[in-house]
Amino acid sequence: MTETPDLDSLAGDLENAAARLRAGDLDAGAAAELVAECARLASRAAAELDRAARASEPAPGQDSLL
Repeated sequence: MTETPDLDSLAGDLENAAARLRAGDLDAGAAAELVAECARLASRAAAELDRAARASEPAPGQDSLL
């Protein structure tokens, strides 16, 4: 399965957020908001991966030939 531009974008956003959290220059409130945003991004990524996996599966009754 190949990555989609949306997954690439989500992964980039998560990496940027992780870097900001590691930098340690956010106050507690801003860090909490960023962690919540990471959870939203991760949820979107999981939904996109699920959608991509379902799209690559054969439909019922449409088994692939060996």
